[in-house]
Amino acid sequence: MNLIEVRDYTEMSQKAAEYIIEKVRRIPNIKLGLATGGTPIGTYQNLIEDHQKNKTSYQNVLTFNLDEYVGLSGDNQNSYRYFMNDKLFNHIDIDKNNTFIPCGNVEDIEAECQRYEELIHHHGGVDLQVLGIGSNGHIGFNEPGTSFTSKTHVVNLTASTIEANARFFNSKEEVPTKAITMGISSIMKSKEILLLISGEKKREAMQKLLHAEVTESFPASILRNHPSVTIIADQAALAKS
Repeated sequence: MNLIEVRDYTEMSQKAAEYIIEKVRRIPNIKLGLATGGTPIGTYQNLIEDHQKNKTSYQNVLTFNLDEYVGLSGDNQNSYRYFMNDKLFNHIDIDKNNTFIPCGNVEDIEAECQRYEELIHHHGGVDLQVLGIGSNGHIGFNEPGTSFTSKTHVVNLTASTIEANARFFNSKEEVPTKAITMGISSIMKSKEILLLISGEKKREAMQKLLHAEVTESFPASILRNHPSVTIIADQAALAKS
C-alpha cells in the first residue's frame, strides 16, 4: 500500500481530486467506483471546480457507486442517487446514463444485487475505486463479519453505522436499516483502489488497517492483499493514540 500523508481534510480532498483528474485525463473512458458519505464530499467539490476552470471532461467516463439504501427511491433526498447527483453529477459533463447506482426501491432486492454485480462485470470492472473507511473497518456497507468472498448483497446496517449516518437525516429513526452494497470480493476486483481517511475518529481504524491481522472482523484489512492501493490520510487520522 502506498501511503500519502497530508495535513488535513482540505489537503486530502485536493490530493484525491488531483489523483482522479490525472487518471480521467489520461484514460477518458475510465470506469470509476465512487463512494458517498462525508469523506469524499470535498474531493467532489474539487472535481467540480477543476471541471469548471480547466474543462476536464467526463463525457466518456462510467461510474459505479458502492451502495444504496434499501427502500429509498432515487429522488429521495437521502438516497445515494440524489447525493451523487447533488454533490457531483449535476455539475460536470457526465452522461447520467453512464452513472450506475444500485436501485434501492425495487421489489426483488436479491435480483437487483445480481443485476448490479453482472453490470459491473459486463463493463469490464472498475478501474479506480474510491473508498472511505468506517470506524469499525467497514468498506462500502460491508460490516465486520462480512465474508471476504461476498459479491453485491443486502446488508443489515449496524447500530454504529446507523448512528454515523443519522447526521444526514432528520432523526436516527429515519435512517434505513438495510442497504445494497458491492461485496468485498467485488471491491477487490477493482484494478486500483484510492482510500481516503480523515480525522481523529478514524485513528484507531487507521492503525488497525496498517498493523493488525487480515480478518473478516475488520473488513478493510483485506485491502492489504490488493496489489494497488493508495491511501491518502491526514495527520489526525495517522496520529498514534
